[in-house]
Amino acid sequence: MFTRPVPPVSPENAFRLPENAQITRLVVHKSERKMFAYDGDNLLKSYDISLGFSPIGHKQFEGDGKTPEGVYRINERNAQSGYHKNLGISYPNQQDTAFAQSQGKSAGGLIKIHGLPNGSGALGRQHLRHDWTNGCIAVTDEEVDELFRSVVHNAPIEIKP
Repeated sequence: MFTRPVPPVSPENAFRLPENAQITRLVVHKSERKMFAYDGDNLLKSYDISLGFSPIGHKQFEGDGKTPEGVYRINERNAQSGYHKNLGISYPNQQDTAFAQSQGKSAGGLIKIHGLPNGSGALGRQHLRHDWTNGCIAVTDEEVDELFRSVVHNAPIEIKP
């Protein structure tokens, strides 16, 4: 398994967002393992992230370990998740489903931005040492609490290679 050093906490992600902050869009750069939170064009904060266990390329099939690429929406919230809390990403879209079906496979689903597995919160930023999800975007429990509170319903999320 590839292991990378835990990135240092940078000034832009060291602070907590104000309680009334509104995140209206998210942009993920998979190759950088970064997610950027915006209110309009105003960058509010960046987050270090872990991705699916096979992160290169667009998610095509259930179980491929890839994190999708493209523009989706934050369409769900789950405070009772097996991963602290989560925000649902609208994958698969019509094109994702059609492609997978054309190959006789399922596109999968249940792609989320989530915290750490319940009971593992003490790992904190150590989860950043490798990509470990089944295709989701992982942050610390404290960070998913902040996102859960601040991301507006149906906010776009653009996931770039």
